[in-house]
Amino acid sequence: MTTEPWQTNIRQPTFDNQQLTTDNQQLRYLDSVGRNIIRFLQTAQGLIAFTLIALGVALTKFNAAARVIHPLIRSQIYRAGLRLLPMIGFLACALGLMIIGQMVALLTRVGAQNLAGTVMVTVVVRELGPLAAALVVLARVGAAYVIELGTARALGEVEALEALCIDPVHYLVIPRIIGLALSIFSLTVYFIIVTLVSGYLFAFVQDVPLLPGDYFKQLATALVWEDFALLALKTCSFGMVIAVVTCYQGLAQPLRLEQVAGATTRAVVQSVVACVLLDVLFIVIYLAM
Repeated sequence: MTTEPWQTNIRQPTFDNQQLTTDNQQLRYLDSVGRNIIRFLQTAQGLIAFTLIALGVALTKFNAAARVIHPLIRSQIYRAGLRLLPMIGFLACALGLMIIGQMVALLTRVGAQNLAGTVMVTVVVRELGPLAAALVVLARVGAAYVIELGTARALGEVEALEALCIDPVHYLVIPRIIGLALSIFSLTVYFIIVTLVSGYLFAFVQDVPLLPGDYFKQLATALVWEDFALLALKTCSFGMVIAVVTCYQGLAQPLRLEQVAGATTRAVVQSVVACVLLDVLFIVIYLAM
């Protein structure tokens, strides 16, 4: 069989299947990263806009409908503050016995008991107390906010408020922001006191040669006025961030009932990330003091 001249110049194309698979995987990975970045930027933009709207409503309607808003604020403080005192007390005692008491005993063994006050202030007052109170409030109350507001949005209750000329942000969001800010601040103070006392009791049971007067004197010496100011600012910031994120996920966009669970998960994750980033900012401020 003879081959025509024009057939000898044609080369069959060859394909590297492995290279194509690698290129497709890289393209899918870049596409996924790009979508996540765009989704993050859209969420950040929405949270900033929602925060500005809430701030504007709080300033323009500060004294409006005080007989309605003030009981709502007290209700949120009771819900996110007083009802969580037993849980915060149990957690503070557990952490005080397991961590603080052992730390005091370890410092005594190495002859550094004079640093107990500084270590307690750094660990409990600046870091452990605010974060623990914020996370407990987020798990116990913040997730419930998303479910309540998301369900109300899905059932059309928010539109009903607007039809009655009631601002949903003023009625639903502002009391939660103020209530969570004050609740986390109060719970943090309670957590710090219980943790420091229970930690010393555990160290006392272990026969640590550290008198109560010396222990609390070290704490008073290690504390400065900046600690009190930053503690109040930090805890209130945690409360406002958690309230804004949870209310945003529940109210900012129309939801169906089956979408409420996903919105709750997003709110919890975003609140934790926001609190950690905020905590990093305060760590930088502490290091600069």
